[in-house]
Amino acid sequence: MTPAQPPPAAPLPPPLEHAMREHAARVAEEVVRVRSDLHAHPELAFEEVRTAALVAERCTALGFHVRTGVGGTGVIAELDGSAPGPTLLVRADMDALPVQEADDGRACRSTVPGVMHACGHDGHVAVALGVADVLAALRDRWAGCVRLCFQPAEEIDEGAQRMIADGALVGIDCALGLHLQAGLPTGSVSIGDGVQWSSSDELRVTVRGVGGHAGNPLDTIDPIAAAAEFVLALERLEEEHAPAVVRIARFDAGTAANVVPETTTLAGTLRAFGVEQRACLLAAVEGAAAEIQYERGVQIEVELGPDCPAVVCDPDVTARVRAALAAALPADSVLDGEPSTYADDMGRYLQTVPGCYFRVGASDLAAGPAFPHHHPRFDLDERSLPLATELLARAALALLGVR
Repeated sequence: MTPAQPPPAAPLPPPLEHAMREHAARVAEEVVRVRSDLHAHPELAFEEVRTAALVAERCTALGFHVRTGVGGTGVIAELDGSAPGPTLLVRADMDALPVQEADDGRACRSTVPGVMHACGHDGHVAVALGVADVLAALRDRWAGCVRLCFQPAEEIDEGAQRMIADGALVGIDCALGLHLQAGLPTGSVSIGDGVQWSSSDELRVTVRGVGGHAGNPLDTIDPIAAAAEFVLALERLEEEHAPAVVRIARFDAGTAANVVPETTTLAGTLRAFGVEQRACLLAAVEGAAAEIQYERGVQIEVELGPDCPAVVCDPDVTARVRAALAAALPADSVLDGEPSTYADDMGRYLQTVPGCYFRVGASDLAAGPAFPHHHPRFDLDERSLPLATELLARAALALLGVR
């Protein structure tokens, strides 16, 4: 998607530019250290107790008014500038994934078996704390109020909803965040308006047949074969409705090699780029289920689980953020954002208030291809962290207003 033509790049006033760069450089080493610490101690959704305590302690020390236990394990930290102005929400997600990190000789690894930061949320928290430090140091140079939102449970699409229910958006004028992006080279950013991340619906499918002896197919109705046919039908639907995605990621059936089970269960996600596309694809999924039911004599129930709306970036806010980033980066390093079938519950904030969510490159592609998010060998190029801190601080200043 090509964004609207942004306003000319808007550098900060020279004294503030110098001070901002100086403070961003001062916190760079600490940002990397915090990210390493969080990476070694990952916590799953709504278990981010240690992470929240670290965040609360650091923000309190910087002079922020801190509220803990928001939406479960979330933290809100608020700081007023030197004059009245807009209230800006800056969001960072905190949770890790149930993934066993690869033992490939990397310097920093998870110390928690079966849990790792495989999506960069450790970096998001470290960067947001770096921004907190920069904005606190420059407090007399900006107007308004910044509200840092350290959110739990992004990976299960529940954290934003609970934070909002607990007052995270009360009084907010606009929202801002970034995602450290694998596959995008360090030193670059990707930013665009409109839909930037797809919506996501969890699909829960139960296929019921008639169980029995595996050696007597006439007395059974095989739910595994019907479920397999359904998976292939969804694959065809995905081709027909591209770039939307409907994908099964879990298939559970059976207890023994010689017993046809009564049921087979499937789980996956449906991802779309608009309300109409989502509705059309859901109807097609139901249609495929009905057809297989008729042909094979099974029962197929399709239920929707947790959902996440699309991330839709406001054109005006995005243009202001883009201009702030362009003032600090080479022109060829600011890339037009393309919609992604990843999902992110940042979309819940942007349903209510205008905002921008942009990507910061976090891969050293000169060292080889990057492993994708949610992969056991996913990693961040640590050089991306200080730059992300500076860019998010610049974006925040552009939306708060400077003095």
